[in-house]
Amino acid sequence: MDELQSITTDLNILIPIINHWLHLLSAIIWIGGLAFLVMAVTPGLQKAVSKEHIKPITDIFYQHYKKVAGILLVVLLFTGGINLHYVNQVLISQTGVGVQHHSKYLIIFMIKLLLVLGLLTLFLYTVIFKSDDEADEEGTYEAIPFQRAALWMGFFIVLCAAAMKHLHQ
Repeated sequence: MDELQSITTDLNILIPIINHWLHLLSAIIWIGGLAFLVMAVTPGLQKAVSKEHIKPITDIFYQHYKKVAGILLVVLLFTGGINLHYVNQVLISQTGVGVQHHSKYLIIFMIKLLLVLGLLTLFLYTVIFKSDDEADEEGTYEAIPFQRAALWMGFFIVLCAAAMKHLHQ
């Protein structure tokens, strides 16, 4: 019986660790891919390739990224919910009350959720309503509309996550 209890205890420790790792890994891949598009691909192509070739090339990059980003967003939402469950358990064990009684944590969590909702909106916008315009007024083309805004939102989501991590320890 002690062995069964030991395995159960080990799983109760292992599952939150693996879930949090999967959540972090998904965020790293997603934001890293977006950062690569914003900081390297788009400016590099604008300098190295003629303007008529930028759109087809960046569209190919975006078609691959879009599939990965869609899967990652689902993983992030699912694992984030599980993380919240485990954080609630930790807070109950430490303070006797759940996450709903920790206002600082909830405020940052709500900011993070609003930013995630903004990113999800931008992602769905690009999937559903992506424009076929060749370029904007300045003659530049972005594979992902609002890609810089999305990247900054991602940076602030990571900042919120770091703050949340330290508020429940």
